Amino acid sequence: MDEVRKLFTAHLENKGLRKTGERYAILEEIYARSGHFDVDELYAGMKERGLQVSRATVYNTLDLLVEQGLVSKHQFGRNLAQYEKSYGYRQHDHVICTECHKVVEFCDPRIHGIQTMVGDLLNFHILHHSLNLYGICGDCRAQAAARNPHA
Repeated sequence: MDEVRKLFTAHLENKGLRKTGERYAILEEIYARSGHFDVDELYAGMKERGLQVSRATVYNTLDLLVEQGLVSKHQFGRNLAQYEKSYGYRQHDHVICTECHKVVEFCDPRIHGIQTMVGDLLNFHILHHSLNLYGICGDCRAQAAARNPHA
């Protein structure tokens, strides 16, 4: 967390922005979480803990953290953006249920091999990738089968 704070502080200084307690509280709340979250979940979690922060500050701080690479932003096929902490976390990909919108992370070293091979083949230095697979999870398939057992 100290390294993340240092990186965020340097980013704020480079942009000539104020280093406010609210911005650091948002950063700490994000890095205390696991998994994906949306703005409303983050905002509600901070309010539950008695932290005074405006919704606008949450949005603006998330934009700064995404810009810095400390947080990743995802659009998993819905109008609702999802975020996750990204500093010091391994590259991973996602499987998203189109029914319940559950997001499952996975890591397969073969994908890194493909990334390297494609970069070599096309003379690209690949910086990162994003892979989202969409389908219907086992729970949703089981619920559908229970609703319609003769299908």
